[in-house]
Amino acid sequence: MTLRRLRLAVAVSAAFVALGGVVQPAAAQVTTTSDFVPLDGQAGQGAVPNRLVGQYGIDENLGATVPTDLQFVDEAGRPVALSSLLDGERPVLLAFVYHNCPMLCSLVLDGVADAVSEAKATLGQDYEVLAVSIDPNDTPQKAAEAKARYVRQIDDPAAERALHFWTVTPETEANVERLAEAVGFRYGLDAKTGEYAHAASVMFLSPNGKITRYLYGLDYAPFDVNLAITEAGQGTVGSTLDRFLLTCFQYDHDAQSYSLAVLTATKIGGALLLLVFGAMLFVFWRREGRSTAERWGGVSSTPPGDPPLTHPGTTFPS
Repeated sequence: MTLRRLRLAVAVSAAFVALGGVVQPAAAQVTTTSDFVPLDGQAGQGAVPNRLVGQYGIDENLGATVPTDLQFVDEAGRPVALSSLLDGERPVLLAFVYHNCPMLCSLVLDGVADAVSEAKATLGQDYEVLAVSIDPNDTPQKAAEAKARYVRQIDDPAAERALHFWTVTPETEANVERLAEAVGFRYGLDAKTGEYAHAASVMFLSPNGKITRYLYGLDYAPFDVNLAITEAGQGTVGSTLDRFLLTCFQYDHDAQSYSLAVLTATKIGGALLLLVFGAMLFVFWRREGRSTAERWGGVSSTPPGDPPLTHPGTTFPS
């Protein structure tokens, strides 16, 4: 069992125990503390999962372009612009996290690290990874600690320069909000718990910042990640085989993964069969043409240097 799955199992078990071994209905009411101040649009009393109804989720904005002029702070405390990554060279795998997250963000990043380790695409050469904190109270030090952990986990020399963990300050919080809005990543702060409600998802951006794909959940199949990177590269990333596979596989929103495009595969298979059949006919016709030429005098049956054969008693005039 991987560390990520172990954490998930522990979290589920802890929740089960905390509920007294009985799963409570989703609509169960809770009473808020007297000093609880609801956020805008947040009910003061209601079901725990419903306090932030409508404030978190994913609205896919495929084809839209993110603003590249946004300023952040990197893990070393230096100001950095989004345009420094989206510079037209490599696609970017984007994840929104926060470093005080009790469980989900670590599981998302663990999934990213596993996929990066196993994907065919080369980190740092074919793409880069950016984790942006949605919490303005996160510090570059926390970001640096998170980066160091995943650099060790990926165990690739390129990870040090191709993994980016950025934060914002309370004064520049609007920048992460603008980026999240551009990709349709909705999140909300639960003022009662101090935690953020958000979805488990990663996004893929083209080298110029165009949103090309979303992947969901905690486990990202290396095959899906590789095709998503190839798709985001828009012809600049991946081998010829990768780009060919991209024509045979399409993203299935129901399965939340790339699936074989039956119609496209059928067309390609039919074209290949026609080519093979045509080649076989060409060889057959060529051989048949040679046999016909031989039968009708295309090749002499008299060995070179032998006198012509004549019938006995035949004379020729002098």
